[in-house]
Amino acid sequence: MEVILLDKVTGLGDLGDKVAVKPGYGRNFLIPSGKAIPATRDNLAEFEKRRAELEKEAAEKLAAAESRKASIEGLESITIAHKAGEEGKLFGSVGTSDISRACGEAGVTVEKHEIRLPEGPMRSTGEFDIVLHLHPDVNANLKVIIVAEE
Repeated sequence: MEVILLDKVTGLGDLGDKVAVKPGYGRNFLIPSGKAIPATRDNLAEFEKRRAELEKEAAEKLAAAESRKASIEGLESITIAHKAGEEGKLFGSVGTSDISRACGEAGVTVEKHEIRLPEGPMRSTGEFDIVLHLHPDVNANLKVIIVAEE
């Protein structure tokens, strides 16, 4: 199945690229989420008419992501207090929702889906460097400090 990308998709292509994808990926994810349209002659002509508008929207999204990155990296770190045993092992874990909530309390809005935890939830106290994926071209780094609750 061939589609025309209406937005940059990581690992697939940039705005306006005509790419071949598996039918399920195109029908079930790309088209319903508004990231692509089927590559028909009519849709290609419609896309070319809207190209300038779509490029402007993409540039605005990139600028917004860059400003959010600056505000996130302005926070040197966030601290999360969690119940822990004497050896520093947490009762439970600290995941994306906890980090999102702590960032909100610090004054920066971060969605759960933007937080990347490649090793899974954090299960011990200490300092962790995490990556926030704000835009396909913009990643921000944040230090999370987990301390034992008193």
